[in-house]
Amino acid sequence: MRKFNSILFLFFILFSVALSAQKNYPKSTGEYKQVVEGFDWGPAVNKVILSMDDTTSRLNNVDFSVYVSRNSSEGGISADQSSGERNIVTAYISDDHANKVVTGKYITLVLTVAPNLPLSSPFQYSWKKGNQWVDYQFHIINHKTLEVWNKSLGKIMPLVDQFDLKGKFTYNEKLTMSYASFAPFNQKDKSPLIIWLHGGGEGGFDPTTALLGNKAANYASEAIQSVFEGAYVLVPQSPTFWMQNSEGSYTTGKVNDVYNEALMALIKDYVKSNPKIDASRIYVGGCSNGGYMSLKLILLHPEYFAAAYISSLAYSAEYITDEDIQKIKNIPIWFVHSKDDETTKPKETVLPVYHRLIAAGAKNVHFSFYDHVIDITNLYGGKGYEYPGHWSWVYVHQNLPRQDFNESLVKVNGKPVTIMEWMSAQKIVPKK
Repeated sequence: MRKFNSILFLFFILFSVALSAQKNYPKSTGEYKQVVEGFDWGPAVNKVILSMDDTTSRLNNVDFSVYVSRNSSEGGISADQSSGERNIVTAYISDDHANKVVTGKYITLVLTVAPNLPLSSPFQYSWKKGNQWVDYQFHIINHKTLEVWNKSLGKIMPLVDQFDLKGKFTYNEKLTMSYASFAPFNQKDKSPLIIWLHGGGEGGFDPTTALLGNKAANYASEAIQSVFEGAYVLVPQSPTFWMQNSEGSYTTGKVNDVYNEALMALIKDYVKSNPKIDASRIYVGGCSNGGYMSLKLILLHPEYFAAAYISSLAYSAEYITDEDIQKIKNIPIWFVHSKDDETTKPKETVLPVYHRLIAAGAKNVHFSFYDHVIDITNLYGGKGYEYPGHWSWVYVHQNLPRQDFNESLVKVNGKPVTIMEWMSAQKIVPKK
């Protein structure tokens, strides 16, 4: 299949070369940078920046044709998803980071992206290895000026590029984990720490997959940072998946996983290495696999975290004891789940846990329970477009949850709040 995909893309190249010869296209190749951004469904290559020999102030996007190829050494990319033409939404004069300017030596083409447009994705998912980067290449033609661009200068990843991606932590000289981290700008006083634990498809040793697979990079956005008046963000990455047991398969809580001790050690090491973190405002959350691990950490270390925000909980309720419920009933927790989640079925996971916490007297535990997970933009998928029910983290990353289980608004000091506003207000109060 990989060979066929390569042949298909070669057809596009040969076609453009033939066209080049016919219309006297230059033999030299132009340079480009691709822009990768996180969207609700995952990453997409939504822009490409073209280098120009001369300064320009005019252009027309209809003059361009954009062809791409997606290849992976792991295979698994079907022919219709391996190469083809990308649609151009608009074009503008820019600098080399896609910022608009009046005149300049760069052109940015804005490309169509959508959750049902795999040709726009720089990731490819496989059951064995989860989300992996693909070799994503452009071949761009300007039919009016007879210019061609097909030499890559790399990629720009807004928000992701603001993270330190080189974090490594080794536990007991045996287990090494990667992590991404973000420090708030213009920090004056101590700041809280937001910890995000990725889902099952983002393990490995490249934390960019954990930042983009579930749009976790959004915790560095101005919209969320402003809620906390600046916050550190820590995104650890499991070498495989958080729910792995000692035999290499999944645990949903019946037996221990192999990562929670190392993960907690990583968190404590990061906090110790960053003395401006407010230790009374450390928040942990995650989705699916990461939801399991978030609950696991607060069960084991209920005194450490100021709050938890958990979506698509994958911890089986049957393995949580009454003693466990008593341990965490006073920890502020906000659950987010969708009723049509067929992967982490709410009746087996979050519903019993939530009801048992409330019955035990929990005063600051909330639960936003959605009917479906929809395209909140009404744009990329279209009005009424539904994502898989498992993807309730879409709402969390956009700071949308406001309603509790009984559909009343969650309030802090009598004021309605979003999930991030609520979380920012949580703080461990020292015992007298």
